[in-house]
Formats: sequence, structure tokens, C-alpha cells
Amino acid sequence: MAHEFATIGIFAKRHDETVRDTLDTLVAVLARHGRRVLADAEQADGRDDVEACPRDALGAACDLIVVVGGDGTLLDAGRTVAAHATPLLGVNLGRLGFMVDVLPADMAATLDDVFAGHYIAESRLMLGARIQRADGHIEPEVFPALNECVVRNQAFARVLDFDTYMNGDFISHHRADGMVVATPTGSTAYALSGGGPVLHPDMAALAMVPICPHTLSDRPLIVDAAHRVEVRVADGHDGAALFTSDGQVTQPLEPGDRVLIERGDHDLRLIHPPGYDYFNILRNKLQWGRGQQLPRA
Repeated sequence: MAHEFATIGIFAKRHDETVRDTLDTLVAVLARHGRRVLADAEQADGRDDVEACPRDALGAACDLIVVVGGDGTLLDAGRTVAAHATPLLGVNLGRLGFMVDVLPADMAATLDDVFAGHYIAESRLMLGARIQRADGHIEPEVFPALNECVVRNQAFARVLDFDTYMNGDFISHHRADGMVVATPTGSTAYALSGGGPVLHPDMAALAMVPICPHTLSDRPLIVDAAHRVEVRVADGHDGAALFTSDGQVTQPLEPGDRVLIERGDHDLRLIHPPGYDYFNILRNKLQWGRGQQLPRA
């Protein structure tokens, strides 16, 4: 009988010996289920039951990818595999774990459920950003982001002068440490620390959150994800700026450069264990109502 998830990829945090015990257990569980297992050379090294596969090829080669690490590892995996619509299941070895919601102790039971068809599937909106230089040239590379795109001053402790636009229409001039353009997934990350709202992941919306604005009335703005958001480094800005995607990919910006941010061509697919509850995640991770008893349904 053909399995829904016949080939499983492992996308683990690199250069971290603490993942090895979890990987040993994971590989044993997958072997028990008779699955083909692929991983990059670092994780496959010395394992006869794991085939080596470049990370950027896992999405095309696998039916499901198990991410072992923290949210940062899942962000990396998401940008790598989203174009192939390969779902991710996250095992949490990090600290917060908003998206990697399976504990190592629950991993075997969760995989048993998933392979039996008992799981919750979810799609998460992603961004695609391009850089338009001051002379009008648009760089060909598209930078995907699951959490957020950020434009900030290259020099720390100095404000950035920049303008924002939506579909080419001017929104405002800003003096701030920078601007976060976040997805609903990213609304509980950097944007939240900047005073932005929490967006439910089912929403097709973006949060534009100024970072430490000089003017207190410069507040977060929510826009439909169908719109294009532009952040332009002001001509008179003194010094260079930086663009970052999910805090992991960085590009330099000069005065007059724009970052063009749109909904990405692909959403990210996630797999959650049975009983997954987004609001339970928020309560636990953000400590909402701490010490209060849950009301009866």
C-alpha cells in the first residue's frame, strides 16, 4: 500500500550536538514505519538508514520534512522548501517554539498519528521581497520570508529616514530605527516586540510596524496581503541601511533604494499533531492569563 508520506526528509539544526539523541530516536521511528529517510550530509553521516541529500533538494525529493530545532530552523526550512509545497512538522529543541510544536518526548506518538492520517494541516502566508535600486533597476533575486521583512539603519543607535508606500501610493515619512513588515506568523515575533498586534494565521494581512519611531503617533498599520508594500530609504538619509529576511538573510541598501514586499508565490504548509490549538500556543508562549483557570466550554 502506498503511504501518504513515503519519503521523509530531516531538516535539523546544524553544528549542534544536542540534536543527535533526538535524531537517533526520529530515525528509529521512521524505520519502524518503513519510511525512506533523507537528510543533508551532516545529518546522514554515519547512518546507514539515512540517504544524503542536499538541503535545497529536500523539498522536491520528500513528501514530508521533519524539522528538528527551534523556530529559526523552521524559518530556514520554510524558505528552502515552500516552493515545492512540502509540508513541515516541527520538533522543538529551541526555547520558544511557536511553530515547532512537538516536544521530543511526544515525537514518536505524533508520528504514529501522522502516518495514520490523524493530523491538522495548515497553510501559512509567506512574503517575497525584491530590491529596487535608486536608478530604477530591480534586482532579480526574490527574498522569501515566513516571519518578516525588515529595513533598518546599518549603524546601530541611529535613526533611519524612510518612506512607505502601498501599491505606489505614499503612506508616510518615518524617522525610526526601521520598519518591520510581518506576516501573521511573524506577528508574534519581532513585530510583537515593537508593539504590533497579533494576527491570526488564517488572515491574509500584513502588519507594518515601525521600530522605535521618533514620533509616538507613528503606529502599526494593518494592510491586506494582496497589496504591495514599499519601504524606501530617504534620499537625504545619512548612511547605509540594511534589508533582512527572517533575520537570516541580509542585503545592503543605499539612499533611494526601495524594498518591494508582496505576498509570496507559495504558502508554507505545516503539519500539527491532533489537538493542536493556536490559542493554547499563545497562552503558553505569551503567558496569557497566567495562573487563571480556563473557563468551561
